[in-house]
Amino acid sequence: MTERVVRATSRLIVVDEEARVLLMMTKAPDTSGAARWITPGGGVDPGEDHAQAAIRELREETGQIIVDAGPVVRVDDFAVPWDAADHTHGHAEFFVVRLPHFDVLDAEWTDDERVDILESRWFTLDELETTADPVEPSDLAALVRRVI
Repeated sequence: MTERVVRATSRLIVVDEEARVLLMMTKAPDTSGAARWITPGGGVDPGEDHAQAAIRELREETGQIIVDAGPVVRVDDFAVPWDAADHTHGHAEFFVVRLPHFDVLDAEWTDDERVDILESRWFTLDELETTADPVEPSDLAALVRRVI
């Protein structure tokens, strides 16, 4: 793919009452089959802004309904390294959502999410800082520490 194709996404740093962070283990869009922990969220649909996409994605991926995503706490623009991705670059806006602890509901997952999302888990900040698993973005623990 030689043309620059940017995918806009909204990501949610979901924090429970014990300061645990919800992450999802997902397959990277790559033929390597690599997986990494990411925050809930996904693509901004036509006609949506990032906050609207964050609210929709949280409902679709977790079953949780919110009416306000709050302020953007981080913006990332990056090149996409995965060989099977349908885009060359990403633009991600991150929001922080504080919710009581909950179990993830998958009733609204797409067929792709049912394949790509391998697991969901709540991490303490210590667990997030010390995990040997890949986490995206790589400095997520520092970001979480800053925003909570």
